[in-house]
Amino acid sequence: MITVIGLGFVGLTTALGFSDKGYSVYGYDIDQKKKEKLRNGTIPFYEPYLDEKLNQHLNKGFTIVDDLQEAVNNSKVIFLCVGTPSKPDGGAYLGYILDAIKSIAAYIKKPNFKVLVLKSTIPPSTTSESIKPYIESLGFNVGVDIGLTNNPEFLREGYAWEDFINPDRIVIGQEEDKSGQIVEKMYQSFNAPIYRVSLNTAEFIKYLSNTLLATLISFANEQSLIAKSIGDIEIKKSFQVLHLDKRWFGDPAKMTSYVYPGCGFGGYCLPKDTMALVNQSLKNSYSPEILKGTLRVNETIKEFVVNDVAVKVEEDEYIGILGLAFKANSNDVRDTPAKSIIESLVQKGFKNIIAYDPMAIEEFKEAYGLPIEYSPSLKSLLEKVNHVVILTEWDEFLLNKESIKQKNIFDYRYIYD
Repeated sequence: MITVIGLGFVGLTTALGFSDKGYSVYGYDIDQKKKEKLRNGTIPFYEPYLDEKLNQHLNKGFTIVDDLQEAVNNSKVIFLCVGTPSKPDGGAYLGYILDAIKSIAAYIKKPNFKVLVLKSTIPPSTTSESIKPYIESLGFNVGVDIGLTNNPEFLREGYAWEDFINPDRIVIGQEEDKSGQIVEKMYQSFNAPIYRVSLNTAEFIKYLSNTLLATLISFANEQSLIAKSIGDIEIKKSFQVLHLDKRWFGDPAKMTSYVYPGCGFGGYCLPKDTMALVNQSLKNSYSPEILKGTLRVNETIKEFVVNDVAVKVEEDEYIGILGLAFKANSNDVRDTPAKSIIESLVQKGFKNIIAYDPMAIEEFKEAYGLPIEYSPSLKSLLEKVNHVVILTEWDEFLLNKESIKQKNIFDYRYIYD
């Protein structure tokens, strides 16, 4: 038996993934509304295949529980998949993890050895320097009374099921072999390379991955700003030719999709994790200038977008915002560049802003409450505006290229020629 604490994007994918592999899985979350939706077979966010898998495994291999004690008592391995949002100083907030551990520990009876697996994203050294001492303060000897590992996730939104079931690598951070062996055995059927490393190394590998992606995006955006300052440079063509380099292995859906200019990175992982690693480095007396620059460029590109629109559009003209999600094929609006860009335009006096997104309108409206209008369709938006600002690279905008090109376009995703 496995218990998964936290049934968000990572936790639900993890729970259903292990159910699909034949494990019996308990799912627990403190959000009662979320649990009710899941019990009714409804996913509270958009992610392909998860609704199908939920209805396949619900009340069979996957059981949602209100009683955490039942789940802990009957499980050998407990995955923690709770949030680690950014604190005001950029560090990772650990409160949700510590609260979950305290709740779990209350039901663990020695010598019934159980392994805690931290799947939440936490900065390097957090497990060894913060979480392990906290567990020991609750009266447990880590490695003897209770197992402790970390197991970072590498799930892309929109491809989470595929990434979990067919991983390119599995990383297990351990302090002692017993816990690492138990977790490794669970993953044997996934037929992927498994790397058992130190706790700090596992955490670092996760941040190494996410901060590289963040850096690639800001690199591309900075290059686009350089190209604009020089002039007479075909930006889209330049990046298309860059992607032909055989060292990229030719798949545009992989690393090359990050090395392409846009209006900044968003979502839950890249901003939060880049800030957290900067914060962690500074605490250890090293100033990571590339990562600090990556964050600066991520703000600079959004300021450029706002200023570019502001000098070319009159304040009383109607502006159409195309795209609110931080990326296409997702309804995730966390840290989406659209929020900062629209907010800044409003502050500059632009009041006639109409926004459209194929999937994320309600999420954006609820999250930010900005004083703008929302259009139910692309066609309706185009009937009302003179200018369109493309902030998310949805296929719908590419398919309706001719209609959109009747307007004055600010194409910050470079989806057109």
